[in-house]
Amino acid sequence: MSKNTDHSDILESVHESARALHDAGIMDTTTMKDFDELCLSPAREYSGEELKALRERLRVSQPVLAIYLGVTKSTVAQWEQGVKKPRGPALKLLNLAERKGLDAIS
Repeated sequence: MSKNTDHSDILESVHESARALHDAGIMDTTTMKDFDELCLSPAREYSGEELKALRERLRVSQPVLAIYLGVTKSTVAQWEQGVKKPRGPALKLLNLAERKGLDAIS
């Protein structure tokens, strides 16, 4: 496991513990929001080459990835060519698919 993965796993565990405390009424909402900001890492950005490699690792075509992400095939093609970059919900979904696979976003 890489140092980044270890760090991410630790933050995820801390965040889950904080969520459980909040759900049990032990932690207030303001403190939970602070944990959200501290523990949830920003979405990783992708170059066109990285995005294409991810898509190929996931073993899907551009049109199929587009369906998973709720974008057009043209948008995926533009991302892979470096004309545009994925942003917002599509970027978050790509990060999730990279970590957990396409089943996590279907």
